Amino acid sequence: MKRLLILLVIFSCAVSCKTDNRVILGDERFSEYLPLLEGQRVAILSNQSGIVGDKVYNWCLEGGQEVTAQSVGIPFGQPSDTTLPVTYGPHIVDVLLDKGVNLCAIFSPEHGFRGIADAGEMVASEVDPITGVPILSLYSEGSFMPSAGDMGKFDVLVVDIQDVGLRYYTYYITMQHLMDACALYGKKVIILDRPNPNGFYLDGPILDMQYASGIGSLPVAMVHGMTLGELALMMNGEGWLSSGLKCDLTVVPCLNYTHSRHITLVLPPSPNIKNMRQVYLYSSTCFFEGTQVTTGRGTQFPFEIYGHPEMDDRGFSFTPRSIPGAKHPRYQDRLCYGMDLRGKPLQQIWDEQVNLEYVVDAFRHYPADSTFFFDGNHFELLIGVPYPREMILGGASAEEIEARWAGDVARFKEQRRPYLLYAE
Repeated sequence: MKRLLILLVIFSCAVSCKTDNRVILGDERFSEYLPLLEGQRVAILSNQSGIVGDKVYNWCLEGGQEVTAQSVGIPFGQPSDTTLPVTYGPHIVDVLLDKGVNLCAIFSPEHGFRGIADAGEMVASEVDPITGVPILSLYSEGSFMPSAGDMGKFDVLVVDIQDVGLRYYTYYITMQHLMDACALYGKKVIILDRPNPNGFYLDGPILDMQYASGIGSLPVAMVHGMTLGELALMMNGEGWLSSGLKCDLTVVPCLNYTHSRHITLVLPPSPNIKNMRQVYLYSSTCFFEGTQVTTGRGTQFPFEIYGHPEMDDRGFSFTPRSIPGAKHPRYQDRLCYGMDLRGKPLQQIWDEQVNLEYVVDAFRHYPADSTFFFDGNHFELLIGVPYPREMILGGASAEEIEARWAGDVARFKEQRRPYLLYAE
């Protein structure tokens, strides 16, 4: 009942919002891009997040803080224990087909077109059973680049996918691969831009390119604070595509969006990010993926918790299970002890930005030989530079480590400025 009352208050607030403050997504601005698709064979990069006119962006601001169902930790979409309706717009694939666009192919990123595959799981290509359009996986066995045959299927690539603004979140890498291929094959790229839910700040080191990988491919700050449209402009402008080529790029920007605005998402952008608190904590707790500590995959609150079967019992425990999106989680069916961040106020998470204190805390409570705390070089691939591991092993505090990348943050803030489409 308490949750229902909270949601009803939120709903009342949303109804009273000024409609002219609503964020209008790039995919809603049909007059800006449909003429560019006339007479063209079209491919699209999208997944389950490609909802046209995403309704949840319509929630209003109250006292400078956005009030939403998600901001109080309720999962994306309609909570099962309430009757508050959550309406979704149509998917971009259906909209393009309904408008007579010659849609020839759908490219899908990590987690697949429906967003249900595990992290890193290979996804096969298929034909969409509803529309009959081929779905071409860019996360299948072999190369993550589109083949020459795939590139011959279309003239224009449309991108409509929800990112979360972190260097190790792989959707931008899939976009980068497609931009590379489009530059090489002379194809046009149109990005229907979406807000970045972590676009209100910039933090973390710039990637040392010796650690470039499938979870970090550009020399950008770890939390770059840019939309996919802005990041694509930067790829072109900085010569980051293969051989320095530039692609024929058009970005259809959002309206009424600024980087200082806290926005929400209508659907999970990937299977293990289930609410907005996880979106915000992801920049700090995903580092555990490079350690022997689990961040809660196999539970309903990944990235909001962390633990290990042999860590100190400080009053919180959990047991990872095999569930959709986490079929084989670390420490499956084993009781883990650790910390629960679900009660941490959002404002505090926002103020802390990237917070290495969680990793430092876990290191100090790790039960075994500390030299085995880290898992290969995966930690470096995530954070992008070598010194955080060295400093943690040496006993440095989180504040000391974070201070070391302050110069990177300042440098990247200036470097990205020419490519920003929205006020900071």
